[in-house]
Amino acid sequence: MSGIRTRLSVMMFLEFFIWGAWYTTIAVYMTSQKMGTLTHWPFTVNPVAAIAAPFFVGLIADRYFATERVFGILHLIGGVLLLAVPRTTGNPGLFIILLLLYNLCYMPTLGLSSSLGFHHIADQEKDFPKIRVWGTIGWIIAGLFISFGLRSFVSGVQPEQTALPLYTAGVASLVLAAFSFTLPHTPPPARGQVVSARSIIGLDAFKQLGSPSFYVFIASALLICIPLAAYYNFTQLYLEAARVKNIAATQTLGQMSEMLFMLAMPVLFARWGVKKMLMAGMAAWVLRYALFAAAAPGAVYWMIALGILLHGICYDFFFVTGQIYVDKKSTAGIRGQAQGFFVFVTYGVGMLIGAQVAGNVYNRFLGGAPTLALEQWRSFWILPSVFAAVILIFFSLAFHDREAEVKRRASVRAGAETPSPAGP
Repeated sequence: MSGIRTRLSVMMFLEFFIWGAWYTTIAVYMTSQKMGTLTHWPFTVNPVAAIAAPFFVGLIADRYFATERVFGILHLIGGVLLLAVPRTTGNPGLFIILLLLYNLCYMPTLGLSSSLGFHHIADQEKDFPKIRVWGTIGWIIAGLFISFGLRSFVSGVQPEQTALPLYTAGVASLVLAAFSFTLPHTPPPARGQVVSARSIIGLDAFKQLGSPSFYVFIASALLICIPLAAYYNFTQLYLEAARVKNIAATQTLGQMSEMLFMLAMPVLFARWGVKKMLMAGMAAWVLRYALFAAAAPGAVYWMIALGILLHGICYDFFFVTGQIYVDKKSTAGIRGQAQGFFVFVTYGVGMLIGAQVAGNVYNRFLGGAPTLALEQWRSFWILPSVFAAVILIFFSLAFHDREAEVKRRASVRAGAETPSPAGP
C-alpha cells in the first residue's frame, strides 16, 4: 500500500504543478505579448472545459477504458498542445483556441486523479488528504520554480513575462503522461451502467437534494465564483503593476495558507457548523478585495500579501466546507452526482460568468491603455469586494439548515463520548 500511496502522491504533485505553472502567469505573459485586453479568455476556456469534463468522464472514461490510461493519454496530448501555444502569440485567436483544446484535455484529469486515489485506498477520510496535499505542494513548488528557478534563463525581464512557464507546464505534462503508465491498474468503474446527461451533470441529484436551504447554498456558491474569477485572472497583473518581482512565488502564499487552514478545519467545523464556516469563507473574500483596493494607490506590499494569504480561508472554509455539506446532504446513490453538480455550478458556470464579467470590467477601466494605473486598480478591486459583501448578507439571512446543524451537534457529542484509540 505504501508504494501505491507514493505513486499516487507523485501523481497529485505533478497534476497540480502543471496547473500552477501556467495558470498564475498566463495573463502576465499575454500582456507582454500585446494581448492585454484578452487576458480573461484563458480563465473563460478553463471553466468551459470544466463544464465539458463531466460528460467526457461520465460517458467515456468511466465506462470504456482503464482510468490510468485515459489519464496518461490526456496529459500526453495536453503536453504537446501547451508546447505549441507560445508559437501562436502572433495569432490571438489561435492562441486561445489551443488553450481551450488544452483545457479540454486537462480538466477531466482532475476528476480522474481523484478516482485513481479513492480506488486504491482503504480509508478515504484518513488517507486521501495525505495524498491530495501533495497537489497543493506541487502548486507551491511550481510558483517558486517559475519565479526563482527560471530566473537564470532570462535577462532583463521576469520569467512570468516569458513563455518559459508554458514550456515548463508542457514538459511536466509529458512527464506525468509517462509516469501515469506506472500507476496501479484501475478498470472503468461504471462499465455497463445506463447513463444520461442529467445524471452526469448532477441534475437528478439536485432534484433529490432540493430544499430551500440547499437552493440558497447553490445560488450563493454560483454567485461567489464571480468575484473569485477576478482573483485568479487579475491578481497576477495587479502584482505586476505593484512592481512585485516574484509574481508566481508571491501567489503561492495562498496555497501555503490553504494547507494550514485545512489542518484547522476539523476543529473549527465542529465548533462553528456549516453556516458559520461558509460565512467566514465569504467574509474573507470581502476582506481580501478590500485589502487589495486599500493597498493599490501606494502598492502597500504587506496588505497585498495579507490579501493573498486569505486564500486559505476563502477556499477551505467555502469550497471544502461546501463539499462536506453536499456530501452530508447526499445519499450513497447520488453522492458522486451531487459532488459533480457542485463542481459544475462553481468551477464551471460560476467561473465562466465571472471570467467574462471581470474581463469586460477590466477592459472598460483600461480604456485603450496598455495597463491599469494603481489608482484604477483601487476602483477595480472595490467592485468584487462589494459584490461578495452582498452575497454574504444574502446568505446569512436566507440560509437556515436546521437538519444539518442537528446532525453536526450529534456528531460532536458522539465524538466526545467515544474513547480515543491508543497510540499516536
